[in-house]
Amino acid sequence: MGKNSIEMEEYVLVFPSALIKGAGDFQGLSLDVDKYFNLIMDPNNHRFMKRKEVETDPAYKQLIPYVILHHGKNIFTYRRGKLLAEKRLMGNYSIGIGGHISVNDPNLFGTTYEQGLQREINEEIEIKSKYLVRIGGLINDDSNEVGKVHFGVVHILTLEKPLVIPREKSINETGFWNFSDLKKSIDKFENWSKICISGLDKLL
Repeated sequence: MGKNSIEMEEYVLVFPSALIKGAGDFQGLSLDVDKYFNLIMDPNNHRFMKRKEVETDPAYKQLIPYVILHHGKNIFTYRRGKLLAEKRLMGNYSIGIGGHISVNDPNLFGTTYEQGLQREINEEIEIKSKYLVRIGGLINDDSNEVGKVHFGVVHILTLEKPLVIPREKSINETGFWNFSDLKKSIDKFENWSKICISGLDKLL
């Protein structure tokens, strides 16, 4: 294997799926953040592994921050387009910004969850407003192949002004939709967004 191949390896933050089952398995959305998040964040319970090895291994869950931006009852919405790393989601509408917590150098496991979260936000969008952020819930969706190997931490980002600009070409048709429009069009959305749209009243 050449040097470039080693440099291209992506390592992502994962934890054993059995951790969730042991704490009390759930399907869909959970608002019991402390019960699960603190367990996952325990340094003894998570590690970085090669993304290509865990993408199809349901023994591990890849930890994904899923950021919902809102201004009042209007939610930032977009359509996933070309140049998306996760091809299984392409073409779907989404209300979640975010991605893997990763390190690109296997010898430098210095990435914290918070740093990874901020990097993902900054890579995908530019927020031209003051905002507050908190964790609102967790997503565990074992109903499909993507969900079986991922676990979502739903961050609620409350904007002072509805000013968000996409930075990536994979983020298209952006806008702010109200609750009723989201619920009417729910079938257009990826599974995690469907779960969040159904629980928006609780999340916000």
